[in-house]
Amino acid sequence: MSAALIIWNKQMGKFARNGQESIGSLIQPVLWVVMFGVGMRSLLEPSLGNGDTYVSFMLPGIIALTVLSGATGGGMTWLLERVQGIVKEYIVAPIARISILLGNAASIMTKALIQSVVILVVGVLVGATVSGGVLDWVASLALVLLFGIGFSGIALAAGSSTDDIGVYHMMIALLQLPMLFMSNALYPLDSLPTWLAWVARFNPASYLVDGLRQTILTDALTMAGSELLPLWACFAVCTGFAVAGMVLSLRVFRSSLG
Repeated sequence: MSAALIIWNKQMGKFARNGQESIGSLIQPVLWVVMFGVGMRSLLEPSLGNGDTYVSFMLPGIIALTVLSGATGGGMTWLLERVQGIVKEYIVAPIARISILLGNAASIMTKALIQSVVILVVGVLVGATVSGGVLDWVASLALVLLFGIGFSGIALAAGSSTDDIGVYHMMIALLQLPMLFMSNALYPLDSLPTWLAWVARFNPASYLVDGLRQTILTDALTMAGSELLPLWACFAVCTGFAVAGMVLSLRVFRSSLG
């Protein structure tokens, strides 16, 4: 674990010194909250209940997008370190392979959590209403961590399977946007076509989004269109996703070493 902590500290130091990375990774989700959320609010608000706003409804989905974007950036950093030979220095050290991946995944999640807090504040400033006690916020934090670890594992696996930046982005794009749009992040689950609603139920992002709605939003059931995925299922799916993502990253990483 000390090796993972050292790698985490190294990556966080680079993040703190690189303003372009920290600011650039926030541009897309901030634009979603401010432009898309505010613009669509007047159109969709009547279907979301009395006094509720579309900005509030979509805020958990934008947090999910922030986590996805953060994991994508972390996988890119991992790919660049592999190409530059930095990962070889980790490999020759007497440390477990899983520690290398855990250190990188932990740094990715730390960045994503910082960015998620910023997105949450921006959402509140443009009209989102949030609530919940200490346990609710701890639960929401746990959901974000579990989901983020899962997709970080996928991004690290993609970064381990190729040395081509273009191929990496192609692989991630095939997952990132479908996970957002084929979920309940932007529209209530019961308003989706039947086939898409079923796809959304098999999408881990849907469980993160509904879990956040139940822990940080007021009257989540009304806002979600009268259908919410059970909170216990949200934790179970996000936990399974986290384990599956890290197992995948470890297997692909070991395979890349020949």
